[in-house]
Amino acid sequence: MYSGSSILIFANQKKEHLLTLIKSISGIRGTIGGKAGDSLTPQDIVEISAAFAQWVKQNSTHKKVVIGRDARISGEMVKHLVSATLVGCGIQVIDLDLSTTPTVEMAVSMENAGGGIIITASHNPKQWNALKLLNEKGEFLSGAAGQEVLDIAAHGNFEYEKVEHLGAVTRIDNYIERHIEKILALPLVDADLIKAQKYTVVIDCVNSTGAIALPLLLKALGVATIHELHCSVDGKFAHNPEPLPENLGELSHEVRYRKADLGIAVDPDVDRLALVCEDGNFFGEEYTLVSVADYVLTHTPGNTVSNLSSTRALKDITLKHGQEYFTSAVGEVHVVKRMKDENAVIGGEGNGGIIYPELHYGRDALVGIALFLTQLALSGKSVSQLRAQYPNYFISKNKITLDESMNLDVVMEKVYDKYKKNEINREDGIRIDFEKDWIHLRRSNTEPIIRIYSESLSQTTAEQLAEKLMEDIKNFIKSS
Repeated sequence: MYSGSSILIFANQKKEHLLTLIKSISGIRGTIGGKAGDSLTPQDIVEISAAFAQWVKQNSTHKKVVIGRDARISGEMVKHLVSATLVGCGIQVIDLDLSTTPTVEMAVSMENAGGGIIITASHNPKQWNALKLLNEKGEFLSGAAGQEVLDIAAHGNFEYEKVEHLGAVTRIDNYIERHIEKILALPLVDADLIKAQKYTVVIDCVNSTGAIALPLLLKALGVATIHELHCSVDGKFAHNPEPLPENLGELSHEVRYRKADLGIAVDPDVDRLALVCEDGNFFGEEYTLVSVADYVLTHTPGNTVSNLSSTRALKDITLKHGQEYFTSAVGEVHVVKRMKDENAVIGGEGNGGIIYPELHYGRDALVGIALFLTQLALSGKSVSQLRAQYPNYFISKNKITLDESMNLDVVMEKVYDKYKKNEINREDGIRIDFEKDWIHLRRSNTEPIIRIYSESLSQTTAEQLAEKLMEDIKNFIKSS
């Protein structure tokens, strides 16, 4: 419950601290329109696409790239620019067109491609779009690889091919179905058991590609009745597309009105999963991973990983199963690396991002849905009863906006000095662990702010922890 991803390089910043173009180790994102270098324009899209093509040719024997997009309004325009640029660089393009982020990730390895580009700005509003870059494993680029692409783009170190060596485009329209087939083949997914429950489910797909994927998946799983909210695949988001409680009031109401067993919401590219209980209450995005991890660990002993800003409940569940829990820096690429290092069987992030290596190393709302419904059917419980069996932590999420001239390193060091007698993790900012509570502060990758997350078994305590640290930071700034 609440009150209240990659290292980025600032490409442009207005006085009101609104970033409209951000280049990062995972790609480039920004608002559509404006001048090149100030926002996401055709010129910027072509440059990063050409740089990525050059990187693929240098780092893979497969001169093939898979591309796919969510349904946002600018998606088709951006896709054509990306596709034509890759062809001009001699790349064979596999075009999935309307797809999901996890589907594109899986397609890269299934097609033996040298990389992938997902055209999506994830949960950002409709004016945003982005190019997210994947390696030949279908995973987000490492920091070093991403920096190589940025350097190629910055120095213009790419060449277009002569006419005899141009690439070509192959369109494949059934990859979401292939993705679903892979999910249904997983040992821990039981469609027959789900079908026997005759579930009624309400879905909110925010008018993006979840509107294609979720009905196909739920029908394949045997869900009896599906009520659809915002399932026109036109990219006209009916509400803020981030699947947070404050944006899902209509879904909650519809679950109660329809007397449904479950409500499901995803973000525009379908890598984040939020659930609503049969009584209209929110399951909690932090607990999506916790619940699925509990199910996986019951049947598959192994370790778990989540980032430093995720709930302690995953650690509690992992220890209950006699396994080890590990943390990583914030960002999917960091979680995946730690999962591989620790041989984790399940992991992810507290934003509803489930990573299940048995399928692939990427956040995947579709496999999360299938695993959760199987767990629910096995339990014989309602969704609210299932939620009640997990520790009830509260997270307070806050931020402090800082002047650009402020040296954040100095502030961080003063925080460390004050709290160094406690258990401290400095892998990503500073996380301070107390006996039952924790607080994590880290500089934002996109704004001149410090993000402050705190968690406790009490909402009041979580908020007081955050307020105390914010007061400390303000005092440190004054003294500096």
